[in-house]
Amino acid sequence: MPDRLTKIRSRLEAHNQAHVLSWADELNADQLQQLLDQIEQIDFEALDELIDQHIHHPDGSDLPSELEPAPYFPEDMPEDEMARYRAEGGQLLRDGKVAAFTVAGGQGTRLGWNGPKGTYPATPVTGKPLFRIFAEQILASQHKYGVTIPWYIMTSPINDADTRAFFLDNNCFGLDRKNIFMFPQGVMPSLDAETGRILLSAKHEIAMNPDGHGGSIKALRESGAIEDMAARGIEHISYFQVDNPLAKVIDPLFLGLHATAAESSGEMSSKMVAKAYPEEKVGVFCRSEGKTIVVEYSDLPEDLAQQTTDEGKLRFIAGNIAIHLFGVSFVERLTADRHHFGLPYHRALKKVAHIDPETGEQVEPDQPNAVKLETFVFDALPLAKQSLVLETSRVEEFAPIKNATGVDSAASSHEIQTERHARWLAACGLDVPRDDEGKVLARIEISPLTALMPQDLQNVDLPTAIEPNAEMAF
Repeated sequence: MPDRLTKIRSRLEAHNQAHVLSWADELNADQLQQLLDQIEQIDFEALDELIDQHIHHPDGSDLPSELEPAPYFPEDMPEDEMARYRAEGGQLLRDGKVAAFTVAGGQGTRLGWNGPKGTYPATPVTGKPLFRIFAEQILASQHKYGVTIPWYIMTSPINDADTRAFFLDNNCFGLDRKNIFMFPQGVMPSLDAETGRILLSAKHEIAMNPDGHGGSIKALRESGAIEDMAARGIEHISYFQVDNPLAKVIDPLFLGLHATAAESSGEMSSKMVAKAYPEEKVGVFCRSEGKTIVVEYSDLPEDLAQQTTDEGKLRFIAGNIAIHLFGVSFVERLTADRHHFGLPYHRALKKVAHIDPETGEQVEPDQPNAVKLETFVFDALPLAKQSLVLETSRVEEFAPIKNATGVDSAASSHEIQTERHARWLAACGLDVPRDDEGKVLARIEISPLTALMPQDLQNVDLPTAIEPNAEMAF
């Protein structure tokens, strides 16, 4: 321990971070071990560059020049084209070339839920947790295509143990435990906004923050997940975030476009929904200098957000719903140099409680005092040689649960889930009750094990009608 402490102290001094060990003499053996372990995980050379860029010389990055709306494949493309791409995607699945990847690092705190967000009861009738919804999709797809689909799940340091326990308590929802690969998200030290010094949350602990959903790409490499994929022959990764119960874990149409369309390099593809109104809080797919990018809703100038076409539709209409496909080789390229991650870091000014480095007293700031550095997964788009965007229906694939009430809440998600399944049943000839405004007068839930698409219901024994105010689960 003395030799280790000496070496680490010298390293900290070389990077102007010696204060991190200010209280080392007061710590017990376990606390000192914890702190040293944290320090050794930090790439100080890379951190020095980030501190210089985001604290000492922030550039206040401007929007890219000459923004145009990104082109996209419409959801109503010709049926023969869809059939061709579905067949291509189905073959990739049968050949065992596809894996599912869920970003699930969040807690359910904002929802009033004590546990990982993936454990939140999300369906309108039976209250299945989000993880079960996705597991059932994987099970159904495995049965349909006669293949094993491995599932990679990125947790976070604060929910990793609880997530693993939840899966074991639920017998992995019927999936083979050997084909579920969990790993925690990376973290970055929180930095003093004026000096760039690393903040301590306690005398034995560095204040850390998650490195953003873009960190999922780096975590795939550092966890060994990419090596595992290579050993399994996986070539494509289906990426989605845990808070969207309507996300299609496996979509052969999307896979076929991503892997075989002339407009795609097979490196990264994305799904979009048409924005409901100009101020909707979703990023927008745009085009700049020949590359597809995402501009955050808060960064898109109001005059562009409000622009309409001759038909009266929003011109910048392609809303990002955080559903992507990645080529495994693309992830390998972005993460080849561990000291220079392929994605840029973004600066977020936040309030972070910390220990005063001089007095050791706890500080609870009333103003933002810290810079948190994070990466965004969509920043990988312009790094792809060619990327495509596929339009999908909001009712079919986007009903996120982010807030306790209002927009993007469990209540709004339940309405959208019910609407999707009501449409599926109506397509099979069932009479579904609606009010004068068209809202479904029932709560309806269809398990992925029953149907992955409306056509799958043709072989299901269904009633002839749904009664008003009924709660029906199939």
